[in-house]
Amino acid sequence: QVHLVESGGGLVQPGGSLRLSCAASGSIARFNVMGWYRQAPGKQRELVANINSYGITNYADSALGRFTISRDNTKNTVYLQMNSLKSEDTAVYYCNLRYALSAMGTGDWGQGTQVTVSS
Repeated sequence: QVHLVESGGGLVQPGGSLRLSCAASGSIARFNVMGWYRQAPGKQRELVANINSYGITNYADSALGRFTISRDNTKNTVYLQMNSLKSEDTAVYYCNLRYALSAMGTGDWGQGTQVTVSS
């Protein structure tokens, strides 16, 4: 069983920045992928970015150039630095951890953290 705890969400003005963190504990596969998904009201959950144990990253087009995902393997923690935030980034952001050879969207999930971009 894996436990994921997210932090760092909140209210920010358009153009501002936020940094999300997610700490994992429990039975963590050595070769894994940690990532961030988001779900806006009335929309499906979508991938924002992910990063595997070796540091290889993958970004949604909407995140490219504005968001940076990173991880600290010693702390089993993944971060999402979000810059130049837009109103359309408003969503609940969920942390995900899965075994690297399992399908995207599977694995364990955090409880979610709200990000609201508004003036």
